[in-house]
Order: sequence, then C-alpha cells, then structure tokens
Amino acid sequence: MAKKSTKPARILAVVTSASSYEKVGYRTGLWLGELTHFYDVALEAGHEVVIASIDGGRVPLDPESLGSLILKQGGTDKRYKDRAFMDLLENTLSVASLAGESFDAVYLTGGHGVMFDFPTSTALAERVARTDAEGGIVSAVCHGPAGLLGAVRPDGSPFVAGRTVTGFSWPEEKLASRAKAVPFRLDERLEEQGATYRKALRPMASKVVVDGRLVTGQNPTSATDVGKAVVKLLSKRKSARAAADAR
Repeated sequence: MAKKSTKPARILAVVTSASSYEKVGYRTGLWLGELTHFYDVALEAGHEVVIASIDGGRVPLDPESLGSLILKQGGTDKRYKDRAFMDLLENTLSVASLAGESFDAVYLTGGHGVMFDFPTSTALAERVARTDAEGGIVSAVCHGPAGLLGAVRPDGSPFVAGRTVTGFSWPEEKLASRAKAVPFRLDERLEEQGATYRKALRPMASKVVVDGRLVTGQNPTSATDVGKAVVKLLSKRKSARAAADAR
C-alpha cells in the first residue's frame, strides 16, 4: 500500500506592482481582501502560499480596499492588523525570480492595478502556461483573469480559448466608477481570445466558474469561494496521484 502523502501543496499567489491608473489620478494596487480571503482558505487546508508580485518589492494596496466596512468583510481587517502578514507585502519576490520553481497551483489576485501589468508580463504568462502544462490548477479572481490574456498553449492558441471563465463585469466596472479609467473591458478581451464569459445575475454577488483545472471568480466577494474550489481540486489531484502510485 502506498504511503499517504502529507506534503502540502505549493500555491503561488501573484499580485500587482502597479500603483496608479494611466489616464486618471486615482491610486490603485492590490485589492487586499482578494489576497487574504484566498490565503486564509488555503492555509486552513494546510497548504503553503508564496506571494510574488510582477516587479518584486513592496506591493501597492488599492486605497478603496482599505475602507473600514470593506476590511471587515471576510476577516480582512484581522490580516491588515497582523504585522507578520503585512510584512510579507513589503519585499516580495518577483514572478520572474521564481521561474525555476514548481507550484501545484497559481492564483492571480485582483485590484485594478493588474489591468496594467498582468497582461504584458512574460514571466506571468509563462507561469500560467507551465502550471497548466504540469497538470496544476490555474485560478484568478476579479480583474486577475487579465493575467490569463498573455498566456498561450503549446500550439500557440490563447490559453483561454474554448474555456468558460468569469471576471469583473462591465456593470460592476460602471458601479465602481472606473469604466473610463481602465485600459480595456476585461469581459470583451476574454471573449476576443475565444473564451465564453459568464457573470452573476446581480453585480457583486459571488460567482465562481470551474472549467477543468481553471478556476475564475467574478469579483471581491468571490475570493473565498475561489479558494475553496482550488482546495477541492488540489485534493482531487492528490488523490489521483496517490491512486496512480498505488498501482
């Protein structure tokens, strides 16, 4: 009988390095709760989460995500008060610096900052494609699916082509008063690359789409559920490997 593995999965959580919009003066960055909600679910399941940013160094936080009411959602305020956790965001590794390492899953966080540096990051595109090719789980939330746009399959086709996904919707973008500030419509860009886009009937309602080993969430309220879906897929992957080893 094969020995049951207790080794935790390694998850790479990717955050933005962009702190501002290009056309307006608003500040932006990581939407903190989209990291903490997922992070807490993954840690509770016993997994390791490595946080990396596009450029490395200090992670900018979207000031909108630090409002008193928003911080209380999902226990984000506890992480914001946690010195050890917040220190993790002071000097992150870059995605490129981790090119030689393997991860069981990758998670692309949101915040409007990702719209400016995720789609053009070669290192992120390669990480997404590699994780998928190695049988790992690729996940993203809110604006995070922008990081899927640069990835391609071995045959050169877009990573999202033929897949069903979600992400921050245009009605939600209008509600956030950022429709004129973002560089492109995320839903349209995903569809242009051949994806089928889905959204919740009500803006800001949790919506998670699981397509094989690809997990996407629509908005900040979806981050916890994305984490749960990833943990479930990691468990199935572990069981499948254990069964194969036992043969």
